[in-house]
Amino acid sequence: MYDWQKKRKFAVVNTCKVLKVSETGYYKWKRTGNKPKVWQFLLVKIHEILDEHPDNKNYGIERIMIALEQKYGKHSRSTVIRAMRKGNLLHESRRSPDGLTKADKKALQPENLLNQDFSASKPNEKWLTDITRVSCLDGKLYIAPIFDCFGGEIISLSMEKNMKKELCMQAVKEAYRIRKPLSGVIIHSDAGSQYTSGEYKKMLGDYHAVQSMSGVGKCYDNSRMESFFATLKKEKIYQINTQKMTIDEVKDVVWRYVMIYYNRYRISTVNKDGLPPTMFRLQETKLRACA
Repeated sequence: MYDWQKKRKFAVVNTCKVLKVSETGYYKWKRTGNKPKVWQFLLVKIHEILDEHPDNKNYGIERIMIALEQKYGKHSRSTVIRAMRKGNLLHESRRSPDGLTKADKKALQPENLLNQDFSASKPNEKWLTDITRVSCLDGKLYIAPIFDCFGGEIISLSMEKNMKKELCMQAVKEAYRIRKPLSGVIIHSDAGSQYTSGEYKKMLGDYHAVQSMSGVGKCYDNSRMESFFATLKKEKIYQINTQKMTIDEVKDVVWRYVMIYYNRYRISTVNKDGLPPTMFRLQETKLRACA
């Protein structure tokens, strides 16, 4: 009687030789080859997180790991990276600080009170500000936010067609209107002429704010503000063709991304439990009130 089992064995051996794989590897593949891998299950979970909001597609490894832990428990970093790589979800970092504001070398510069220490123990302790620019169909849009070092929340967002001092002053005024802080807020900027102007300084004095300023040409003195601009551009501005959009259209997109998504929904890699900036501030304020 013909031994079909022996023939099958010889066929396997010959096939493995041709494919240059081990027999052990072949039988392992036969047992598990049709079953989804761990990274495939994980990729499904990652896609669920990304689908929760259109702008979640910008999440990198850190935010994905936090989101996975929040919803499904901890996963190893290497497995997350593998799944994201398999799904073509890894992003390259692109940062290009503008250096828009020009220093007024004749003006009396305030001291740098932060010295690159952007930590804050409470809201309204340290605010950062600067200007960035976006090219649009009908001109350039200049954006000046007020950034709270406590939790990284953008308090206010001033946007105009020019970068005069009024742009910067409006951002501060709006931040004070929203937060109504006590005296002593440190407001840090670069040494641009907008921030060294007499009107800007007088306004800070009227608010009992304390002005702090980066050294000339030292972008790292305001690096956390630059980091926010890099995030805004990478996750939103660079993904839309602003040169085919009007200034008013871009204003709307920027405001929605920053004041709604960035502040209230986007996972933070620096706040406890990955809480978005506004949610982190509200939680901490509530906890302190109950203490």
